[in-house]
Amino acid sequence: MSMHDDFYAGIYWSSRKESVEECARRAELFFRLLSQCDPTYARWFEQANSRKKALQLQFEPTFGTLLRFFKSKKYNEGSFGVSFSAWTGHEQDGHGSSVMLSCGCAVTPPPNSCLIYLPDKGPGAERVLTVPVLTEMIRALVLAWEPDDGGIISRGYQERRDQPVGPPQMGWLMYFSHRRGALPPLPAPVRVEPIADKGTLVILTPERFNGHDLAHVALADQVRGLLDEAGVLKDLT
Repeated sequence: MSMHDDFYAGIYWSSRKESVEECARRAELFFRLLSQCDPTYARWFEQANSRKKALQLQFEPTFGTLLRFFKSKKYNEGSFGVSFSAWTGHEQDGHGSSVMLSCGCAVTPPPNSCLIYLPDKGPGAERVLTVPVLTEMIRALVLAWEPDDGGIISRGYQERRDQPVGPPQMGWLMYFSHRRGALPPLPAPVRVEPIADKGTLVILTPERFNGHDLAHVALADQVRGLLDEAGVLKDLT
């Protein structure tokens, strides 16, 4: 029987100085598109020092509210841009989700990223951890933030490597912007599809990927080798 694997969604982009207004516009689009992926993402709370306090901080992720947040000393880090996190309010461990966002930064190396920690228990996990929902999640991330790369990252696969595999990291689903060049032909059962005019989504397996499954690991290693040979994994900075 395979060991359990868990996942997070992560996208990353290089130095891109943006105003708090632009960051808030992108964030509003992101939260709106994410809410359409699954009911897990229907409500949001600011993070706090305790669960009780955080549950008092529910907010609607509108442009105006996000702009107010991003201008505040709590979230605005000056030349380092905006750093913001939010939580879905699910009190049972593993049933909810959270977002960590860093944007608007032009320093090098840039911390610009958007991470979604995915549910790994309960009905939410059963719904979310499927190719159709995760595809829409990556689409939401890409359309809002226009990253260089990212994906649905398998912790199990990362832990099997002596050194962290990345960037970009290998995952169940992976995204590569057109800045990274053309993708090579990839072996079955890998599927490739465009995301608007932004870049390409690579789906390693139609079933749930498992970084402890030797066949899945071999496929991920093979795909990584092909992408590396094609120059898709080169450093963009």
